[in-house]
Amino acid sequence: MNVKQWSTTFLKVIIFLIGIAVLALCIYWLPEMAIRDAKVHPRDYSIYPILGFAYGCCIAFSVALYQVFKLLNYIERNNAFSELSLKSLKVIKKSALTTIFLIVLGIVYLKVLAKVTGDDPAGPISLSLMGILAISIITAIVDVLQKLLKNILDTKLEND
Repeated sequence: MNVKQWSTTFLKVIIFLIGIAVLALCIYWLPEMAIRDAKVHPRDYSIYPILGFAYGCCIAFSVALYQVFKLLNYIERNNAFSELSLKSLKVIKKSALTTIFLIVLGIVYLKVLAKVTGDDPAGPISLSLMGILAISIITAIVDVLQKLLKNILDTKLEND
């Protein structure tokens, strides 16, 4: 194995471990949180929209992880500069934007819920805004990579 294969294999393992963590979040932690909340607050269904937003974010994030895994496979096979890589980058960007949209919906829901219940949503909202910032940075990087790859592919087509 050469250095490129080691680095892509290492990144694949990291992506796989992150995927396992997201799966554990969806299978164990989120349902456990809903059960605990249902026991503490019977007949209060305000947690369910938040769970919906969380599962939506997990699904979009999982789709992006899968596309990153595919992109690493393309890099390993020396197909980094191909239409397939461009499609993967587009899906990653759409998944990131979907995640941002769901987080914004969650923030709006928390603000409305805070008005009704009188709670202070500052903690969850600030964490959500930090998540949006991180995802926005990743989306900007993916967008730059996508434009560079598109320019390279267009130049390659013009030269052929």
